[in-house]
Amino acid sequence: MARTAEKVRDLVEEDPALQDVLADLLDSEGELRWRDVKGDLTSGQWGRLLQKDILVEGDDGFRFADPEGVSEGLDLVTEGGGVTPDIEDVEDEDTSWSTYDKAAAVGSLGLFAGYSIGSVRDLIGGGMDLVLGPLDQLLPFYAVIIVLAVLTGLYSTILQGNLMNMEKMGAYQERMKEIQERQKDARERGDDEALERIREEQMDAMGDQMGMFKEQFRPMVWIMLITIPVFLWMYWKILPSGSGAIVGPEPSQIVMPLVGTVESWQAGVLGPLQAWILWYILASISFSQIIRKALNIQTTPST
Repeated sequence: MARTAEKVRDLVEEDPALQDVLADLLDSEGELRWRDVKGDLTSGQWGRLLQKDILVEGDDGFRFADPEGVSEGLDLVTEGGGVTPDIEDVEDEDTSWSTYDKAAAVGSLGLFAGYSIGSVRDLIGGGMDLVLGPLDQLLPFYAVIIVLAVLTGLYSTILQGNLMNMEKMGAYQERMKEIQERQKDARERGDDEALERIREEQMDAMGDQMGMFKEQFRPMVWIMLITIPVFLWMYWKILPSGSGAIVGPEPSQIVMPLVGTVESWQAGVLGPLQAWILWYILASISFSQIIRKALNIQTTPST
């Protein structure tokens, strides 16, 4: 019975339309003939039922070899929440990359030039200084970094919550999880035929991985478009040879959590990682978590 149930579950997960058809056929009386069921089953579905020995030859047609096992297999599908969500069901034109998304991606890549080209860095840093300069005059630089970390964390969280299709990403993850579970079950029962079919399904699902990557990266281009100029401004301010200069009062030594005392914001604290970058990362991660909790914004899919 257990093996029949597994066969039925695999077939229904492969072809969801079989679920209702098998339930109706179980309730029918007498033996089954192709001429009587061809309106409900395709020839391919009928052939798979015969190939898997779910239907066997009777006296005057075909019958279920193990009706209880078929019923149990249908129950397994129902108890498991049905078949895997179909990715096509959650496809939506609104989740595809628009012209604006692509333009934001190009703009973000262009802004990266500021890290290596001094003239670009000075142009962006000087422009951002018109907005952030008053803040730098008012607060010490460590407090300026905290304020910027809060602001970048806020809009990053909002963009992720609004631009990522969590239902679609959840469907991607659920499908891959379900394929892995079926592969494990087939391997445990030694069903080489099912393993081969599942491997083919895994190959088809590779396209879903690309779709999931696009969903995750879509808000990132907008986040980078805003964050890179802020980051370049901080870089521009702390460069000894740069055009910017920290205006606010600064201590002769800086005390950082976990690190201790450092001589300057340019000092390396974790390999090449400078003190100002580490301070920004720590502040950004901490406040981003608080913002997500406070605004109840989900940035990861639930499966």
